[in-house]
Amino acid sequence: MNNADTVGAGYVPRVTVVIPHWKGEDILRHTLKFLFRTDYNNFSVIVVNNDSPDGSIDKVMPDFPQAKIVNAPKNLGFAAGCNLGIKHADSEYIVLLNNDTEVDSNWLLNLVSVISSDTSVAAVQVKLLNYFKREFFDYSGAAGGLIDIFGYPFAMGRVFDYMEQDEGQYDSVKDVFWASGAAVILRKSALDKTGLLDEMFFAHMEEIDLEWRFQLNGYKVMTCPDALVYHRSGATLQKENLMKMRLNHRNNIIMLLKNYGTLTLLWVLPLRIMFEIITVVFGIITLQPGRSAAVILSFIDVIINLPLILRKRRIVQNKRIISDSEIMKKMFRGSIVFEYFIKRKKTAAQIL
Repeated sequence: MNNADTVGAGYVPRVTVVIPHWKGEDILRHTLKFLFRTDYNNFSVIVVNNDSPDGSIDKVMPDFPQAKIVNAPKNLGFAAGCNLGIKHADSEYIVLLNNDTEVDSNWLLNLVSVISSDTSVAAVQVKLLNYFKREFFDYSGAAGGLIDIFGYPFAMGRVFDYMEQDEGQYDSVKDVFWASGAAVILRKSALDKTGLLDEMFFAHMEEIDLEWRFQLNGYKVMTCPDALVYHRSGATLQKENLMKMRLNHRNNIIMLLKNYGTLTLLWVLPLRIMFEIITVVFGIITLQPGRSAAVILSFIDVIINLPLILRKRRIVQNKRIISDSEIMKKMFRGSIVFEYFIKRKKTAAQIL
Protein backbone atom coordinates (compact mmCIF):
# COMPACT_ATOMS: atom_id res chain seq x y z
CA MET A 1 0.00 0.00 0.00
CA ASN A 2 1.02 3.57 -0.61
CA ASN A 3 1.56 5.55 2.53
CA ALA A 4 -0.91 8.31 3.31
CA ASP A 5 -1.92 10.50 6.23
CA THR A 6 -3.04 7.76 8.57
CA VAL A 7 -5.21 8.27 11.63
CA GLY A 8 -3.03 8.15 14.68
CA ALA A 9 0.09 9.77 16.07
CA GLY A 10 -2.03 12.79 16.99
CA TYR A 11 -3.15 13.47 13.42
CA VAL A 12 -6.89 13.34 12.73
CA PRO A 13 -7.79 14.21 9.13
CA ARG A 14 -10.52 16.77 8.57
CA VAL A 15 -13.79 15.38 7.18
CA THR A 16 -16.86 17.17 5.85
CA VAL A 17 -20.16 15.28 5.87
CA VAL A 18 -22.51 16.46 3.11
CA ILE A 19 -26.22 15.63 3.46
CA PRO A 20 -28.48 16.59 0.55
CA HIS A 21 -32.04 17.07 1.80
CA TRP A 22 -35.31 17.49 -0.04
CA LYS A 23 -38.03 16.55 2.40
CA GLY A 24 -38.74 14.59 5.57
CA GLU A 25 -38.59 16.21 9.00
CA ASP A 26 -38.38 13.04 11.07
CA ILE A 27 -35.75 11.30 8.95
CA LEU A 28 -33.49 14.35 8.87
CA ARG A 29 -33.75 14.86 12.62
CA HIS A 30 -32.96 11.21 13.27
CA THR A 31 -29.99 11.27 10.91
CA LEU A 32 -28.47 14.36 12.53
CA LYS A 33 -29.10 13.13 16.06
CA PHE A 34 -27.00 10.02 15.52
CA LEU A 35 -24.47 11.78 13.31
CA PHE A 36 -23.53 14.17 16.10
CA ARG A 37 -22.94 11.23 18.42
CA THR A 38 -20.07 10.18 16.15
CA ASP A 39 -16.84 9.46 18.02
CA TYR A 40 -14.55 11.55 15.81
CA ASN A 41 -13.29 14.97 16.77
CA ASN A 42 -12.54 16.62 13.44
CA PHE A 43 -15.60 16.68 11.24
CA SER A 44 -18.14 19.24 10.10
CA VAL A 45 -21.61 18.85 8.61
CA ILE A 46 -23.17 20.58 5.63
CA VAL A 47 -26.89 20.11 4.99
CA VAL A 48 -27.85 21.07 1.45
CA ASN A 49 -31.38 22.41 1.39
CA ASN A 50 -32.65 21.18 -1.99
CA ASP A 51 -35.56 23.65 -1.94
CA SER A 52 -37.33 21.59 0.72
CA PRO A 53 -41.12 21.97 0.31
CA ASP A 54 -42.21 20.73 3.74
CA GLY A 55 -40.56 23.19 6.13
CA SER A 56 -38.34 20.46 7.54
CA ILE A 57 -35.18 22.58 7.35
CA ASP A 58 -36.75 25.34 9.45
CA LYS A 59 -38.12 22.82 11.95
CA VAL A 60 -35.01 20.66 12.37
CA MET A 61 -31.91 22.75 11.85
CA PRO A 62 -32.30 25.14 14.83
CA ASP A 63 -31.74 22.06 17.03
CA PHE A 64 -28.38 21.43 15.32
CA PRO A 65 -26.62 24.82 15.18
CA GLN A 66 -23.25 23.14 14.65
CA ALA A 67 -24.35 22.12 11.13
CA LYS A 68 -24.02 24.51 8.20
CA ILE A 69 -26.95 25.00 5.83
CA VAL A 70 -26.32 25.58 2.13
CA ASN A 71 -29.45 26.63 0.26
CA ALA A 72 -30.00 25.53 -3.33
CA PRO A 73 -32.13 27.77 -5.59
CA LYS A 74 -34.30 24.79 -6.54
CA ASN A 75 -34.36 21.01 -6.10
CA LEU A 76 -31.06 20.19 -7.79
CA GLY A 77 -31.34 16.45 -7.25
CA PHE A 78 -28.85 14.25 -5.44
CA ALA A 79 -25.89 14.73 -7.78
CA ALA A 80 -25.93 18.52 -8.03
CA GLY A 81 -26.98 18.85 -4.40
CA CYS A 82 -23.96 16.85 -3.30
CA ASN A 83 -21.72 18.86 -5.62
CA LEU A 84 -22.97 22.09 -4.08
CA GLY A 85 -22.07 20.79 -0.64
CA ILE A 86 -18.67 19.55 -1.82
CA LYS A 87 -17.86 23.00 -3.19
CA HIS A 88 -18.42 24.46 0.29
CA ALA A 89 -16.16 21.86 1.95
CA ASP A 90 -12.58 22.60 2.97
CA SER A 91 -11.39 19.16 4.05
CA GLU A 92 -9.26 16.39 2.58
CA TYR A 93 -12.08 13.86 2.85
CA ILE A 94 -15.77 14.27 2.10
CA VAL A 95 -18.58 11.96 3.15
CA LEU A 96 -21.83 11.81 1.21
CA LEU A 97 -24.58 10.72 3.57
CA ASN A 98 -28.26 10.22 2.85
CA ASN A 99 -30.77 12.05 5.01
CA ASP A 100 -32.48 8.77 5.99
CA THR A 101 -29.63 7.02 7.76
CA GLU A 102 -28.46 6.11 11.25
CA VAL A 103 -24.73 5.89 11.83
CA ASP A 104 -22.81 3.86 14.38
CA SER A 105 -20.62 5.88 16.74
CA ASN A 106 -17.34 4.56 15.27
CA TRP A 107 -18.35 4.60 11.62
CA LEU A 108 -16.32 7.65 10.62
CA LEU A 109 -13.13 6.69 12.43
CA ASN A 110 -13.20 3.31 10.70
CA LEU A 111 -13.85 4.86 7.28
CA VAL A 112 -11.00 7.33 7.66
CA SER A 113 -8.67 4.53 8.78
CA VAL A 114 -9.24 2.70 5.48
CA ILE A 115 -9.12 5.63 3.08
CA SER A 116 -6.13 7.29 4.75
CA SER A 117 -4.04 4.12 4.61
CA ASP A 118 -3.53 4.25 0.84
CA THR A 119 -3.43 7.33 -1.41
CA SER A 120 -4.74 5.30 -4.35
CA VAL A 121 -8.07 4.74 -2.57
CA ALA A 122 -10.59 7.33 -3.75
CA ALA A 123 -13.77 5.99 -2.16
CA VAL A 124 -14.74 3.69 0.70
CA GLN A 125 -18.20 2.32 1.42
CA VAL A 126 -19.66 1.44 4.79
CA LYS A 127 -21.57 -1.73 5.57
CA LEU A 128 -25.15 -0.69 4.77
CA LEU A 129 -27.81 -2.50 6.75
CA ASN A 130 -31.58 -2.20 6.52
CA TYR A 131 -32.96 0.25 9.07
CA PHE A 132 -36.14 -1.74 9.68
CA LYS A 133 -34.72 -5.28 9.47
CA ARG A 134 -31.28 -4.73 10.93
CA GLU A 135 -30.01 -8.24 10.45
CA PHE A 136 -30.35 -7.81 6.67
CA PHE A 137 -28.31 -5.83 4.19
CA ASP A 138 -29.74 -2.69 2.67
CA TYR A 139 -30.81 -2.48 -0.97
CA SER A 140 -28.78 0.64 -1.77
CA GLY A 141 -25.34 -0.94 -1.65
CA ALA A 142 -25.22 -3.60 1.04
CA ALA A 143 -21.59 -4.59 1.71
CA GLY A 144 -20.09 -3.12 -1.46
CA GLY A 145 -21.00 -2.59 -5.08
CA LEU A 146 -20.33 -4.93 -8.02
CA ILE A 147 -21.28 -4.70 -11.69
CA ASP A 148 -21.50 -6.93 -14.74
CA ILE A 149 -20.02 -6.07 -18.13
CA PHE A 150 -23.42 -4.87 -19.38
CA GLY A 151 -23.62 -2.25 -16.65
CA TYR A 152 -26.10 -3.95 -14.32
CA PRO A 153 -25.12 -3.20 -10.73
CA PHE A 154 -25.46 -5.61 -7.83
CA ALA A 155 -23.77 -5.88 -4.46
CA MET A 156 -22.26 -8.18 -1.91
CA GLY A 157 -25.39 -8.86 0.10
CA ARG A 158 -27.94 -7.78 -2.53
CA VAL A 159 -28.74 -9.04 -6.02
CA PHE A 160 -31.74 -7.35 -7.62
CA ASP A 161 -34.45 -7.55 -4.92
CA TYR A 162 -32.88 -10.39 -2.91
CA MET A 163 -31.25 -9.17 0.30
CA GLU A 164 -29.00 -11.47 2.30
CA GLN A 165 -28.87 -11.66 6.06
CA ASP A 166 -25.65 -10.26 7.47
CA GLU A 167 -23.79 -13.21 8.97
CA GLY A 168 -20.31 -11.75 8.67
CA GLN A 169 -19.81 -13.25 5.21
CA TYR A 170 -18.48 -9.94 3.85
CA ASP A 171 -16.58 -8.77 6.92
CA SER A 172 -13.22 -8.12 5.29
CA VAL A 173 -11.98 -5.01 3.52
CA LYS A 174 -12.37 -5.58 -0.23
CA ASP A 175 -11.63 -3.87 -3.51
CA VAL A 176 -15.03 -3.34 -5.20
CA PHE A 177 -16.35 -1.58 -8.29
CA TRP A 178 -18.61 0.98 -6.65
CA ALA A 179 -19.54 2.37 -3.26
CA SER A 180 -23.08 3.47 -2.50
CA GLY A 181 -23.75 7.19 -2.33
CA ALA A 182 -25.97 6.52 0.68
CA ALA A 183 -22.84 6.57 2.85
CA VAL A 184 -19.42 6.90 1.23
CA ILE A 185 -16.19 8.71 2.02
CA LEU A 186 -14.36 10.34 -0.90
CA ARG A 187 -10.84 11.66 -1.32
CA LYS A 188 -11.04 15.36 -2.24
CA SER A 189 -7.86 15.26 -4.34
CA ALA A 190 -9.36 12.44 -6.43
CA LEU A 191 -12.48 14.53 -7.02
CA ASP A 192 -10.30 17.46 -8.06
CA LYS A 193 -8.56 15.24 -10.61
CA THR A 194 -11.50 13.23 -11.91
CA GLY A 195 -14.39 15.67 -11.54
CA LEU A 196 -17.49 15.74 -9.36
CA LEU A 197 -20.74 13.83 -9.70
CA ASP A 198 -22.33 14.19 -13.13
CA GLU A 199 -25.27 16.54 -12.60
CA MET A 200 -26.94 15.28 -15.75
CA PHE A 201 -27.84 12.16 -13.76
CA PHE A 202 -29.97 14.17 -11.28
CA ALA A 203 -30.26 11.12 -9.03
CA HIS A 204 -29.41 7.39 -9.12
CA MET A 205 -26.27 5.75 -10.54
CA GLU A 206 -24.25 8.97 -10.26
CA GLU A 207 -21.92 7.44 -7.68
CA ILE A 208 -21.25 4.41 -9.90
CA ASP A 209 -20.40 6.71 -12.78
CA LEU A 210 -18.06 8.72 -10.54
CA GLU A 211 -16.33 5.64 -9.19
CA TRP A 212 -15.96 4.16 -12.67
CA ARG A 213 -14.17 7.39 -13.59
CA PHE A 214 -12.01 7.09 -10.47
CA GLN A 215 -10.87 3.68 -11.66
CA LEU A 216 -10.25 4.91 -15.21
CA ASN A 217 -7.82 7.33 -13.57
CA GLY A 218 -6.00 4.70 -11.53
CA TYR A 219 -7.83 4.92 -8.21
CA LYS A 220 -9.44 2.14 -6.17
CA VAL A 221 -12.79 1.74 -4.41
CA MET A 222 -12.82 -0.18 -1.13
CA THR A 223 -15.21 -1.36 1.56
CA CYS A 224 -15.09 -0.88 5.31
CA PRO A 225 -17.27 -3.50 7.03
CA ASP A 226 -16.50 -2.05 10.46
CA ALA A 227 -18.31 1.19 9.54
CA LEU A 228 -21.98 0.45 10.19
CA VAL A 229 -24.80 2.57 8.78
CA TYR A 230 -28.50 1.74 8.80
CA HIS A 231 -30.50 3.03 5.84
CA ARG A 232 -34.20 3.46 5.12
CA SER A 233 -34.12 2.66 1.40
CA GLY A 234 -36.70 4.53 -0.63
CA ALA A 235 -37.62 7.06 2.06
CA THR A 236 -37.55 9.85 -0.55
CA LEU A 237 -38.51 7.96 -3.74
CA GLN A 238 -40.10 4.53 -3.55
CA LYS A 239 -38.49 1.75 -5.59
CA GLU A 240 -41.43 1.43 -8.03
CA ASN A 241 -41.70 5.19 -8.59
CA LEU A 242 -41.84 5.85 -12.35
CA MET A 243 -39.33 8.69 -12.17
CA LYS A 244 -36.91 6.51 -10.21
CA MET A 245 -37.17 3.61 -12.68
CA ARG A 246 -36.73 5.99 -15.60
CA LEU A 247 -33.64 7.60 -14.06
CA ASN A 248 -32.10 4.22 -13.25
CA HIS A 249 -32.40 2.95 -16.84
CA ARG A 250 -31.47 6.30 -18.41
CA ASN A 251 -28.47 6.94 -16.21
CA ASN A 252 -27.14 3.43 -16.59
CA ILE A 253 -27.05 3.75 -20.38
CA ILE A 254 -25.41 7.18 -20.11
CA MET A 255 -22.80 5.68 -17.80
CA LEU A 256 -21.92 3.00 -20.37
CA LEU A 257 -21.72 5.55 -23.18
CA LYS A 258 -19.39 7.78 -21.17
CA ASN A 259 -17.01 5.27 -19.67
CA TYR A 260 -16.51 2.38 -22.07
CA GLY A 261 -14.04 2.66 -24.94
CA THR A 262 -15.36 2.59 -28.51
CA LEU A 263 -14.41 -1.01 -29.29
CA THR A 264 -16.08 -2.27 -26.11
CA LEU A 265 -19.24 -0.26 -26.77
CA LEU A 266 -19.57 -1.77 -30.23
CA TRP A 267 -20.40 -5.18 -28.76
CA VAL A 268 -21.68 -4.34 -25.26
CA LEU A 269 -24.27 -1.72 -26.23
CA PRO A 270 -26.29 -3.87 -28.70
CA LEU A 271 -26.55 -6.64 -26.11
CA ARG A 272 -27.56 -4.16 -23.43
CA ILE A 273 -30.26 -2.73 -25.69
CA MET A 274 -31.53 -6.29 -26.18
CA PHE A 275 -31.89 -6.65 -22.39
CA GLU A 276 -33.83 -3.37 -22.28
CA ILE A 277 -36.20 -4.58 -25.01
CA ILE A 278 -36.78 -7.75 -23.00
CA THR A 279 -37.62 -5.55 -19.99
CA VAL A 280 -40.21 -3.66 -22.04
CA VAL A 281 -41.82 -6.90 -23.24
CA PHE A 282 -41.76 -8.34 -19.71
CA GLY A 283 -43.52 -5.24 -18.39
CA ILE A 284 -46.26 -5.61 -20.98
CA ILE A 285 -46.74 -9.34 -20.39
CA THR A 286 -46.87 -8.95 -16.59
CA LEU A 287 -49.21 -5.95 -16.76
CA GLN A 288 -46.59 -3.53 -15.46
CA PRO A 289 -46.96 -0.74 -18.03
CA GLY A 290 -45.05 1.69 -15.82
CA ARG A 291 -41.92 -0.44 -16.06
CA SER A 292 -42.16 -0.58 -19.85
CA ALA A 293 -42.84 3.15 -20.05
CA ALA A 294 -39.83 3.91 -17.85
CA VAL A 295 -37.49 2.07 -20.22
CA ILE A 296 -38.95 3.67 -23.33
CA LEU A 297 -38.80 7.16 -21.81
CA SER A 298 -35.23 6.56 -20.68
CA PHE A 299 -34.14 5.86 -24.26
CA ILE A 300 -35.96 8.95 -25.50
CA ASP A 301 -34.02 10.95 -22.89
CA VAL A 302 -30.72 9.45 -24.04
CA ILE A 303 -31.43 10.18 -27.71
CA ILE A 304 -32.46 13.77 -26.99
CA ASN A 305 -29.35 14.37 -24.89
CA LEU A 306 -26.92 12.42 -27.07
CA PRO A 307 -24.83 15.45 -28.17
CA LEU A 308 -24.22 16.40 -24.52
CA ILE A 309 -23.49 12.79 -23.57
CA LEU A 310 -20.91 12.52 -26.34
CA ARG A 311 -19.21 15.72 -25.17
CA LYS A 312 -18.99 14.28 -21.66
CA ARG A 313 -17.69 11.04 -23.13
CA ARG A 314 -14.83 12.82 -24.88
CA ILE A 315 -13.74 14.42 -21.62
CA VAL A 316 -13.75 11.07 -19.79
CA GLN A 317 -11.95 9.20 -22.57
CA ASN A 318 -9.29 11.91 -22.91
CA LYS A 319 -8.51 11.73 -19.17
CA ARG A 320 -8.45 7.96 -18.75
CA ILE A 321 -5.19 6.09 -18.16
CA ILE A 322 -6.61 2.59 -17.56
CA SER A 323 -7.80 0.31 -20.38
CA ASP A 324 -11.18 -1.41 -20.60
CA SER A 325 -9.43 -4.78 -20.35
CA GLU A 326 -8.11 -3.79 -16.91
CA ILE A 327 -11.42 -2.27 -15.81
CA MET A 328 -13.33 -5.38 -16.86
CA LYS A 329 -11.17 -7.52 -14.57
CA LYS A 330 -13.13 -5.87 -11.74
CA MET A 331 -16.48 -6.72 -13.33
CA PHE A 332 -18.52 -9.91 -13.50
CA ARG A 333 -17.72 -11.22 -16.98
CA GLY A 334 -21.23 -12.38 -17.70
CA SER A 335 -24.85 -11.30 -17.31
CA ILE A 336 -26.24 -10.84 -13.82
CA VAL A 337 -29.70 -10.87 -15.43
CA PHE A 338 -29.10 -14.38 -16.78
CA GLU A 339 -27.56 -15.62 -13.53
CA TYR A 340 -30.43 -14.32 -11.39
CA PHE A 341 -33.53 -14.88 -13.51
CA ILE A 342 -32.54 -17.99 -15.50
CA LYS A 343 -30.01 -19.81 -13.31
CA ARG A 344 -31.76 -18.64 -10.09
CA LYS A 345 -28.58 -17.59 -8.32
CA LYS A 346 -29.50 -15.17 -5.54
CA THR A 347 -26.24 -14.13 -3.89
CA ALA A 348 -22.97 -12.57 -4.99
CA ALA A 349 -21.10 -15.59 -3.60
CA GLN A 350 -23.10 -17.95 -5.84
CA ILE A 351 -22.53 -15.79 -8.91
CA LEU A 352 -18.87 -14.82 -8.64
